[in-house]
Amino acid sequence: MTMVVDCVLPADDEVVQNEFKPVYLQMLRHLERLHRLLLDVIRDEFERDGKWDISAVQALLLYNIGDNQLTAGELRARGFYLGSNVSYNLKKLIQGGFIEQNRSQRDRRSIHIRLTAMGKGVCQSIDELYDRQLQAVETIGGLAFHDLSNMNEMMLRLERFWHDQIRFKL
Repeated sequence: MTMVVDCVLPADDEVVQNEFKPVYLQMLRHLERLHRLLLDVIRDEFERDGKWDISAVQALLLYNIGDNQLTAGELRARGFYLGSNVSYNLKKLIQGGFIEQNRSQRDRRSIHIRLTAMGKGVCQSIDELYDRQLQAVETIGGLAFHDLSNMNEMMLRLERFWHDQIRFKL
């Protein structure tokens, strides 16, 4: 199988080191900061509502489960969570009454999880937060639909690039 990549590569190593690398590293720092800020926004929202019994990471985990019934492995694969992180947070969410678990009828080794009414309430809170943000992201944030669409396309290409780095050991 031959893969043709339509891209423009910097001309030489000096250009890569002096111009391309600082921009790439800055983008990586922005990605890290944006994820932390998203968690801070969610944490702030929950603190204002007096919801102290759940962390922002756990709330996002619930949001990513949504109306689905999944195994921990499926959740890890979909959300790109670390294994121990998912296990710890699922345990806490089950103890807190946000998630219920049931053994699979076909494979007794497999455990399926789904949200309880409390877990669905957390999802609704995050969805309402996102709806409020959508009302202001263009006027206050200066991000139009096409900006977000282009950003999503670029992040998807970066995700594919990193995935290929792992998959093909590039």
